[in-house]
Amino acid sequence: MALFKKRTVGKPGEWFYCLEHKKVEEGPECPAKDRFGPYATRQEAERAMQTAADRNLEWDTDPKWHDRAGRPDDTE
Repeated sequence: MALFKKRTVGKPGEWFYCLEHKKVEEGPECPAKDRFGPYATRQEAERAMQTAADRNLEWDTDPKWHDRAGRPDDTE
């Protein structure tokens, strides 16, 4: 018995952003390793890259995390 069932067809209304083709897809057309999602709306999927950038910036500037030690750009 497989631990994860491979889903070949997406559910209607599931939106993904394909990193390989840089386009929005309804249902998973490309492999999971090449996409973000699912998103509830096409508009959310269209903003996937901006959402990821915003989250990365938020995490990078979160004062509760101090894991920058040892990085080349570390100024402390």
